[in-house]
Amino acid sequence: MIDIAPNCVIESTMLTLAEPAPRRRRLHSLPALALAAALVFAALWFAREPLLRGAAHLWIVSDPISDADAVAVLGGGLEVRPFVAAELYKRGLVKKVLLSRVPEARSTRIGGIPGHSELNRMLLLNLGVPDTAIEMFGYENWSTWDEAAALREWAEQHRALRIVAPTDIFSARRVRWIFDRKFAGSSVRVEIPSFDAPGYTRAAWWQTEAGMIAFQNEIMKYLYYRLKY
Repeated sequence: MIDIAPNCVIESTMLTLAEPAPRRRRLHSLPALALAAALVFAALWFAREPLLRGAAHLWIVSDPISDADAVAVLGGGLEVRPFVAAELYKRGLVKKVLLSRVPEARSTRIGGIPGHSELNRMLLLNLGVPDTAIEMFGYENWSTWDEAAALREWAEQHRALRIVAPTDIFSARRVRWIFDRKFAGSSVRVEIPSFDAPGYTRAAWWQTEAGMIAFQNEIMKYLYYRLKY
């Protein structure tokens, strides 16, 4: 009869003694990993400006502006869109300024304050656009998708060939995608030029809270529209 128990005891003891070596190697490697991670974070920190500027450059789109039948002032962007529209009209690049008719807030319905569409109209008048050149389009446009549908209907009724829809730098990609989708098969060309907002610029958008929020929100909106439509 062969007794194998001593060998098992020896092998077991050898395995037990051999276990700490990999653990010691892992412990020795932790400072190196921490140093590597610190170097990566430091590199990203010192290179943050060109990286963030490059991210905005890749995201922002803008169409050149040419003579058009009308310029459309979409809902929102009160500090950018009506000002650009007024400038295009005064330069003689458009014949008509179209205002999106958005749903009125409760405070507007009870006569407390002007609604968003009315504020746009008031701004245009103060900027030198005559009332005869201003026209509303759509009815209770809840979203940019609704505005694109209403604007296509207006263009077909008035036989327009070219419309300009200015917007701010971060929303331009979403707005262009929506209008390309909604005007597919149409002979009407919609140009989407983009402009810096008063609270941030494409060169230093990350230095203000407004720029950070605007970029983040537009990425989420763009993904939402791509998934929904």
